[in-house]
Amino acid sequence: MRLSGINLDCIRGGREVFTGLGFALESGEALLVSGRNGAGKSSLLRMIAGLIRVAGGRLELDGGQAELTLAEQAHYLGHQDALKPSLTVAENLSFWARYLGNGGEAPQSALAQVELDALAGLPAAYLSAGQRRRLSIARLLAAKRPIWLLDEPTSALDRAAQDRLAELMAAHLAGGGMIVAAAHGPIGLERARELQLGAAA
Repeated sequence: MRLSGINLDCIRGGREVFTGLGFALESGEALLVSGRNGAGKSSLLRMIAGLIRVAGGRLELDGGQAELTLAEQAHYLGHQDALKPSLTVAENLSFWARYLGNGGEAPQSALAQVELDALAGLPAAYLSAGQRRRLSIARLLAAKRPIWLLDEPTSALDRAAQDRLAELMAAHLAGGGMIVAAAHGPIGLERARELQLGAAA
């Protein structure tokens, strides 16, 4: 499988964020996107996820499932954790597993891998910021998709949780998955390719 961005242009609110951007990624590879605030890191991830329009150029996915769009084969983990406060931890994860498609880990197993299984019956409203982040990471495991789009994924995570995320990312890559991550610093992807975006004008 190969994910390519070819001469990509991004315009947000009438402002050119980046232009002529290119990258290529194969199965088992990660791309670490860096740059100053406003350079377009989040915009690039949201573009791949199908959340914002490609203003110019094109995105191509070769070797994926032909009947699915690129967005349908990607997980987007953004700044917001997208949880329903009144639902329990387990109910939130089960909802996302059904909505995004099954084929991944069982919800209880996914929760165990991020050390939230003991809180499965707790309403999400009572979770700390780090626990909410770990629940969002469990979503990557509960609904299997080959492309992970991670925007500052270590935000609010303590050192132990960061180390666990690094292990989960390594396992995803070892299984032939891809990761495109935006970050200001190291997140445990030591062998990732790097894409440096220039500052916005």
